[in-house]
Amino acid sequence: MPGWYAERTPDWSARAVIAFALLALLLVAAVPLALLAGVVMMALGHVVGGLALFGGSILAAGIAVAVAGMSGMRHLRKLVSRSFGFVPVDGSQYTDVAEPENGGYADVIELDPSDYTEVS
Repeated sequence: MPGWYAERTPDWSARAVIAFALLALLLVAAVPLALLAGVVMMALGHVVGGLALFGGSILAAGIAVAVAGMSGMRHLRKLVSRSFGFVPVDGSQYTDVAEPENGGYADVIELDPSDYTEVS
């Protein structure tokens, strides 16, 4: 039982993703309240302040959503690669496989540098 609990406890990156997601949710939920407060401020004569309040709340919520999305995707990639044993593919892993001549197509024409000139 202790081993199961240790596996289920989120590490620091999972906690950070949860914190970013909660912050993003709170800021998105605060946007309608900021709109209402901005309308009240504009009705009282503070037009620039009301617009700044509303624009700032939208900007903060957008940034929080973007950060939460990026950190969540990075955490998801890490979990998937660890769980399923995926390895990022690069060209060095397939050095023993020869590439087909002309890309495997019969109607490909290869050009020499003498067959074309630069257009100036």
